[in-house]
Amino acid sequence: MNKLLESIRTSQVWRSIFRHGPPVTTRNRTLAVLSNFFLHLHPVKLRRSGVRLSYTWCMGGVTFFLFFVEAITGLLLMFYYRPVAEFAYADIQALNAHVPLGIMREIHRWGAHAMVITVWLHMYRVFLTGSYKPPREFNWNVGVILLVLTLLLSFTGYLLPWDQLAIWAITVGSNMARATPILGHEGPFAGNLTWDGVQLVHAGNDARFALIAGRFVGEATLLRFYVLHCVGIPLAVAFLIAIHFWRVRKDGGISGPL
Repeated sequence: MNKLLESIRTSQVWRSIFRHGPPVTTRNRTLAVLSNFFLHLHPVKLRRSGVRLSYTWCMGGVTFFLFFVEAITGLLLMFYYRPVAEFAYADIQALNAHVPLGIMREIHRWGAHAMVITVWLHMYRVFLTGSYKPPREFNWNVGVILLVLTLLLSFTGYLLPWDQLAIWAITVGSNMARATPILGHEGPFAGNLTWDGVQLVHAGNDARFALIAGRFVGEATLLRFYVLHCVGIPLAVAFLIAIHFWRVRKDGGISGPL
């Protein structure tokens, strides 16, 4: 039997698929990780704390799983939802009452709430363990951007049911954009931006206007939030998650205890 196994391992077919021997030595274990499509995403060696649940809380992994759940359920919801003021509310009601797998909306909604919580817990764990310190400060900033984008995903998705609660909540929330420094017409330094005596930033072109596609929440706002929620922000989040994982890999895995 040993001779048969040895002849298989030394055959051209086997060697064309597997470029190294069994992972029984340090060298072969390293090659097994580096040459595997899935395993190479992880560093060759890990700290013990990196796989200890009491240290990591697994909040980063849970957040990524929830993002995956949101992407799948969101894709299914797009088959039934029309981002038009005439149909948006009725489509949401139909999802709850008539559409098969209408529970997908509830999974999507509760998954969004859970993702916001797990992102905050992940950032909290990273802060407590000092994982934002050099040489990981770049990845900390990527994580902060991902946190902001997660909140924006939740914010843009809030309008899509197109009911009174959603419309007035977005109205109140978007009004805060008027106070954005420089870019909001009521924000700091906005009044200092002039050209030939004309103020460059005003209510018709500031951050709030760009966010809601007008001066008031309307059908154009619904379409803009739909595109941001389903395409723009998810693509940015997926790109930054890839960078985030890559930097963890390049920095030697999850940081150890202080």
